[in-house]
Amino acid sequence: MKKIVAIAAAAALGLGLSACDSAAENAAEEQADAMRDNADAQADAMEAAADGTATEAVVDNQADAVREAGEKAADAAEDRADKMDSGTPQ
Repeated sequence: MKKIVAIAAAAALGLGLSACDSAAENAAEEQADAMRDNADAQADAMEAAADGTATEAVVDNQADAVREAGEKAADAAEDRADKMDSGTPQ
């Protein structure tokens, strides 16, 4: 029973904190998610195009690099978005 109460309290706290984000912060976080999704889609397309070819291994490595770069860019964008409401200089 105590675990259920603790989980419910944690969920309520998480929802309460997410409600504190401004519309600008939420939009910036959505844009970061889109950046990540676009990088994944580009990497998927690269891998699909190279599937079964002699350059498949090389292209797979390039696709991994595209994913990693997209992830880093999205993480940086999310960090900037988090600072929007905290008053921390960007």
